[in-house]
Amino acid sequence: MTKRNIFLYLFVSLFFIVVVFRLTQLMFVDKDHYEKLLKEKTEIYIYGASAPRGKILDSKGRVIVDNIGVKTISYHKLDDVTTSEELEIARKLAKNLQLEEEISDVILKEYYLAKYTDEAKKLITDEEYQMLEERKITLEEIKKFKLERITDNILNSLTEEEKETSLIYYKMQLGYSYENKVIASNVSDKDYANTLEENIPGVFGEITWQRAYPYGDTLKSILGSVGKITKETKEYYLSNDYNINDLVGTSYLEQQYEEYLKGENAKYIVQSDNSLKLVEEAKRGNDLVLNIDIDVQLELEKVLEEKILKAKQEKNTEYFKETYAVISDPNTGGIIAMAGKRYLGNNSWQEVTSNIINTSYTVGSVVKAASISVGYKNNIIDIGTKMKDACVKLYLTPEKCSYKPLGVVDDVNALKESSNYYQFLIAIGLTNQKYKYNMKLNATSDHFKIYRDTFKEFGLGTLSGIDLPNEELGITGKTVADDLLLNLSIGQYDTYTPIQLSSYINAVANSGTVYAPSLMKEIKNDDKIVLKNNYLAKNTINLKDKYMERIRTGFNLVTTKGTGRGYFSSNINSAGKTGTSETFYDSNLDGKADTKTITTSFVGFFPYENPMYSIVLISPNISNYSTDDEYISRVNRHISKSITDFLFEN
Repeated sequence: MTKRNIFLYLFVSLFFIVVVFRLTQLMFVDKDHYEKLLKEKTEIYIYGASAPRGKILDSKGRVIVDNIGVKTISYHKLDDVTTSEELEIARKLAKNLQLEEEISDVILKEYYLAKYTDEAKKLITDEEYQMLEERKITLEEIKKFKLERITDNILNSLTEEEKETSLIYYKMQLGYSYENKVIASNVSDKDYANTLEENIPGVFGEITWQRAYPYGDTLKSILGSVGKITKETKEYYLSNDYNINDLVGTSYLEQQYEEYLKGENAKYIVQSDNSLKLVEEAKRGNDLVLNIDIDVQLELEKVLEEKILKAKQEKNTEYFKETYAVISDPNTGGIIAMAGKRYLGNNSWQEVTSNIINTSYTVGSVVKAASISVGYKNNIIDIGTKMKDACVKLYLTPEKCSYKPLGVVDDVNALKESSNYYQFLIAIGLTNQKYKYNMKLNATSDHFKIYRDTFKEFGLGTLSGIDLPNEELGITGKTVADDLLLNLSIGQYDTYTPIQLSSYINAVANSGTVYAPSLMKEIKNDDKIVLKNNYLAKNTINLKDKYMERIRTGFNLVTTKGTGRGYFSSNINSAGKTGTSETFYDSNLDGKADTKTITTSFVGFFPYENPMYSIVLISPNISNYSTDDEYISRVNRHISKSITDFLFEN
C-alpha cells in the first residue's frame, strides 16, 4: 500500500469516526435539547387577557391601589370554522352583550362583505374581474374597490341587530387567528351567565383585572393610569415580550414602575384542534410600597379644602383657586404626602396633584437661602455683614425696596425679616460695583449664570429627579437686564416647581445634601423585597458649614420671630421661609395673562435640631393686586399650622 493510499484510508476512517460520534451525540446526549428546540419552534402558545398587577401600598402597608376581577367574554377561533358560522357566533353574542363602543363605517363595510358576498360581487365590473384573471390587479385591490363602493344607503339598510353583530364580528377577526379575542369586559353577571349557557363554539369566559382605588380620588393623578398599548408604544412593548392585548401603565407611577407592577398572564398551548390547554396560571405583579403615609395624606387634603374654602370668603381672592403642598423627609427626600386641590365652586373639587411636578411658579423670597449663598461664595458678604435696609434705584427703572423699612440688618436678620435690599446689594456687588443712586449695573449673562448655578446646587432650576415621568423644568428667563438680575435674586424672575422647592428646603434642613424626591420606598413580592430605595443624593452644596449654619439660623428666626411666625405652633422649634411674588392671571380665559395678582409660598421644616419633616406650600393668585385694597390671605399660614400640628401630635 502506497503512502498516498495509507493517508487516504486514515482520512476516510477518521471522517467516519467523527460522523458516528456526532450522530451518537445527537441521538443520545443532545436528544432532549434538540427535542426542546423543535417543540418551541412547532408549538404555539398564547396568553390570557390580563393578569392582576401588583398593588400600590402606603408606607405602612395599606392598599392605595388594588385589583378587582371583572367578567370578560372572549373568543378563540376553532379549526375549520367558516365565515357564515362566525357570523352566526357574532349574532348570538350580540343578542346577550350590550357593547357601548362606536360602530364605524369601516366595521359595517367589513361585515357587509362577509355577510352579503353575492351582493358585494356585483360591486365589481366584468372588466375588473377580467383584469384580475389576467393578474393586472390583485385581490387586495378588488376588496378595496368593494369597500369604496359600499354606499351610505347600503349601510343604512342594515338592521340594528346586524350593526351590533358587525362590531362583535370585527373584534373576532382582529390579530392572529390563534389568539384570544376579548369581545366584552366588565360584563354583568346576567349577561355573563346567559352567554356561557349557550355553549357557543369558541366563546369562553374569564376573569380579567381592573384597578380599584379604596381612597377614591386621593393621589389619583400621581398614581397614574393603566390602558391599552398604543401605536406609538407598540414596537417597544412587543419587543419586550408583551402581548398586544396587555394593559400597561400609561402615566405617572403606573408607567414609572411598569416593569415591576405588571403581572404574568396565564399561558395556554394551542392544541391540534385549535383548542386551548392551560400551561401556566396567571401571576400577580410585584407590590409597590410608597413613602406616602395615607393618614397624613388624607389629613393634608382635608386641611387644604377647609383652608381654601375659608380663604375664598376673604377679600381679593376672586382669582384664587388652588394650593399645592408637599410633605417629605429631609434626610432622604422620601415624600410623605403631596396634594394639589383646586376649588371649582359649588363645593366641587379637582385633584391636581400632578401639577406639583409639571407646573412652575415665581415663588418670591423663599429662594433667599440660595441667593444669600451667592454673597457668601463670592466674598461679597460674610458672617455678620450689616447693611441699613433701604431702596435701590437703577437707571431707567423704578425703585425696588423691601416690603417695609427694616433698619440695620445683618445676614441672619436679613433672612428673618426678608430684606430685599440685602439681596440687591449682593447682586450689585457681584458686578464689582458699589451701589449709587440711578446707577447702571451693566449686568451680563455671566452674572445671571453665577446665580443660577448656585440655585441649581440647591435644587432650583434643575429637574429634581423624582421617580415620575414628565417632570417639567420651569422657565428660565432669557432677557439679560440690570433690574432682572435684582429680580432673580429675590425669586421674581425664573420659575420653579413645588417639587424643586421640596428638594431645596430639604437641603437646607439637612445642612447641604440635595436628594432626589422619591415616592417609592420599596418593591415587594409577598414578603420578599425585590428592590429597596437607597435614596439618591444628587449633590452636596458647595458652601462652608459655617455659612449653611447661618442660613439655618436665619430660617429658624423666620418662623420663631420673623415673617413666618405663626406657621408652626410655638412649642415646635422650626425653621422656614415665606415668599410673595407678583404674578399674572388670565382672567378672561383668552390665553393671555392680563390681571396682576399675588402668589404666596412657604417652605419650612421641623424639629429644627433634628429635622423629621419638611413642608412646601404654594398658593397661586391668592390676591388681586389690581385693587386698591392690599389685603393678602394668610391661607399658607393656616394650612402649615394645622398640618404641622397634626404631624407633631401624631
